[in-house]
Amino acid sequence: MENKCPIESTLSLINGKWKILILKELSQGPVRYGQIGKQIPAISAKVLTQQLQEMMADGLVMRTVFAEIPPRVEYSLSEMGISIFTIFKELRRWGLNEDKVHSVQCSFCHNCQPFFSQDKP
Repeated sequence: MENKCPIESTLSLINGKWKILILKELSQGPVRYGQIGKQIPAISAKVLTQQLQEMMADGLVMRTVFAEIPPRVEYSLSEMGISIFTIFKELRRWGLNEDKVHSVQCSFCHNCQPFFSQDKP
């Protein structure tokens, strides 16, 4: 197996249109599949399932099945998934402080609040 560039490897974990949005939803704690779909209405069920499966295979997301009738399934961030928010914190900081070309403002939508609550804009 050939070694990858660490930046390339990290970006491959969160690439695409939906993964960062899914991670943001999971940052609130365990979430059921249907709730993720409601929070990201533009994503199709097929793509949501595919993205969750990829993130589980990559070690970012965990799937918990509860032995109930009807069965309940929840998705949550793994320790690795939680740790990736250090990257998002730095991206947020850079966007607020260094991007002089675009008009950027944090809306503090509270969707990522558990990971950014100690930060000041």
